[in-house]
Amino acid sequence: KTVVEALSESGQLLHHENIRHSYPHCWRHKSPTAFRTTPQWFISMDRQGLRAKALKEIKQVDWIPGWGEERIYKMIENRPEWCISRQRTWGVPITMYVHNQTGELHPNTAQIMAQVADLVEQKGMDVWYDLDDAQFLGDAINDYEKVTDVLDVWFDSGVTHYCVLKQNEALQEPADLYLEGSDQHRGWFHSSLLTGVAINDRAPYKQVLTHGFVVDKDGKKMSKSLGNVISPKDVVNTLGADILRLWVSSADYRGEMTVSDEILNRAADGYRRIRNTARFMLGNLNDFNESNALPLDQCTEIDLWAIDKVKQLQSEVIAHYDAYQLHLVFQKIHHFCSQDMGAFYLDVIKDRLYTCHQHSVARKSAQTAMLHILNSLQHLVAPILTFTADEIRLSRGGDQHVLFSSWYELPELNFSQHTEKWQVIAEIRQAVSKQLEKLRVAGEIGSSLDAEVELFLPDDLYATLIDLNDEMRFVLITSDAEVKPWCDKGDAIEVELTSGESIALAVAKASGEKCERCWHIRTDVGVNQDHPTICARCIENVEGEGEQRSFA
Repeated sequence: KTVVEALSESGQLLHHENIRHSYPHCWRHKSPTAFRTTPQWFISMDRQGLRAKALKEIKQVDWIPGWGEERIYKMIENRPEWCISRQRTWGVPITMYVHNQTGELHPNTAQIMAQVADLVEQKGMDVWYDLDDAQFLGDAINDYEKVTDVLDVWFDSGVTHYCVLKQNEALQEPADLYLEGSDQHRGWFHSSLLTGVAINDRAPYKQVLTHGFVVDKDGKKMSKSLGNVISPKDVVNTLGADILRLWVSSADYRGEMTVSDEILNRAADGYRRIRNTARFMLGNLNDFNESNALPLDQCTEIDLWAIDKVKQLQSEVIAHYDAYQLHLVFQKIHHFCSQDMGAFYLDVIKDRLYTCHQHSVARKSAQTAMLHILNSLQHLVAPILTFTADEIRLSRGGDQHVLFSSWYELPELNFSQHTEKWQVIAEIRQAVSKQLEKLRVAGEIGSSLDAEVELFLPDDLYATLIDLNDEMRFVLITSDAEVKPWCDKGDAIEVELTSGESIALAVAKASGEKCERCWHIRTDVGVNQDHPTICARCIENVEGEGEQRSFA
């Protein structure tokens, strides 16, 4: 009979109706979950002060992100006793015997556990179920029952600090870092903390990093049933392992991490920018090694600027690595490669690399800077772009993998007195480029080398930049450029720089003939009858010791 029928027949049923309500279901089988009360094994949270000690240890751990500390603190503070037993046919057996009348443990429980552990090492986990109980119980075999429960899997994972770190002399305990998803505050982080405190009176880790879960472009959890799973193996096979690693590092792991084909393709674009930067430098260092590097006091200012930039980058990136801010690592490196290098420095030094005498100081200066930049860059990308970093090493003939070395030691450099100057120069270049683009759209010029520029500068800026004089054209990548005082600006176009400084520009089509070697349009092309198609600068680079550069 049902309960309702029994109550009705006895006249004790006051009211009966059907209602709809939520009921727990198995997440895997989707069937209702049946509850039954059974005896279990527990670890007390308060009898030996486990809870209080664990709460104290939480404060000693560095939780990343910071909200993880409060989350696990509340869980430990409010949790019930820890049930460590499960009734399953698989798992780590609880190797104990209990009295069949009183339920008390066998008095030799600790000794029995040690003996069974030795047998497990020899014959495997199932030995507990197959062994002859009489060898442990003797004459008391009829008074005791074997426990057939197994340990909670969270207890298994929670003692890895003891089973792995404590037993291996090559490893250290406590661990530097535990790394898992945000659900592990209730799982692995939680059980590891309790077992660590119970065994050693301390947390088994120094830092705990929590990351979010991967979701699709619509924010939905990836599931085979939804058909929205992107296989890492497929990404590796199509785009490469480094691009997969780059996507992971570029995502802010503190929240859910969205992935889609479009996002992965954007990561591939970012990767190509970094890779192409390295390729350019490798190609131009083919005839150059450490023994050819110049002392910094022989390098041009823009090369010192580039070394100073990578020095700043290295300092910032190492700090971001130390703080596990991997998305900022990617942002900084990508900006350095695309803006500082690709859009400015590498563009400027192409003229020196391609037109200066091969062994000239001017060319070696650029190569010296690139050598330092590349050496630093390959170390900075190595934790993320591991395979690419190793490709750079192999291309340079290195013996030791970059991951087995420390950060690259950049040369000491005091460039602070020139930093603001080169920031303004970069802004001037941007302003000039906009005016050149207008001439290009109007059809008056083709490339920037078809133009010449006059820069009219306020007194303080004029005094700072007048020394560049003829070398300013190499920064602007024009055939000619003159730095003039503000009072001469006439009807030149006034432009306000990002820094707030005002300058005036006069951009026009360059006059002269095009040098077939450097492509600059110069009035001195053909002055040497032996070389009627090239300019005087190129003649010096071909037949002389090479031109001198101080700034660019």
